[in-house]
Amino acid sequence: MIALDTRVASFTIRLLLDGGKAIEICGPADITAESTDAIVNAANSSLLGGGGVDGAIHRCGGPAILAECRKIVSKIGQLPAGQAVITTGGQLGAKSVIHTVGPIYLDGIHGEAETLASCHRESIRLADEHGLRSLAFPAISTGAYGYPINEAAPIAISSTLDALTSAKYVTRCRFVLFDLSTLRAYERAAEKLHGLNTTSSFRIEKAIP
Repeated sequence: MIALDTRVASFTIRLLLDGGKAIEICGPADITAESTDAIVNAANSSLLGGGGVDGAIHRCGGPAILAECRKIVSKIGQLPAGQAVITTGGQLGAKSVIHTVGPIYLDGIHGEAETLASCHRESIRLADEHGLRSLAFPAISTGAYGYPINEAAPIAISSTLDALTSAKYVTRCRFVLFDLSTLRAYERAAEKLHGLNTTSSFRIEKAIP
């Protein structure tokens, strides 16, 4: 299991959309323990496992996930950044894993924002195609790929809002964040987006700590 920052056991902001849809910001928490219909893996393009969230998901989910990844690789080769594929969840609580490849951050002017937004849109689109109702995201690209969390968080939330609004089946997305500083960055981004009156109308509900 992933070792967590335990200074705060749990804190959640919910972004409540029309039609009973919601985005939840949670943490510090371990995404491998989620019981949503799917969890999103911040994969590398080889789909063969790695470090961080990717490695944790493969360890906890068991060999069935890697076996399905190998079948996908045999058909498509490497997965391009911004795209997504789906496999079994293996031994995880989630029945499926959606693997997406985030951008490697260079300087913010080489299409990183659009690629990161695509990771979230494509993951929700794929979940919707499979009739899934809930999925959980990590903070894609903010680890080894170097995306500054204060830049990544608003992109992640706004693209998820847009995709969730148009989804047919998906009604709940969770950002399951590993540490307190990432959690706070996502909270600030959500509150700022709310203040800017984005195209996706939503209200904020803060859970009691």
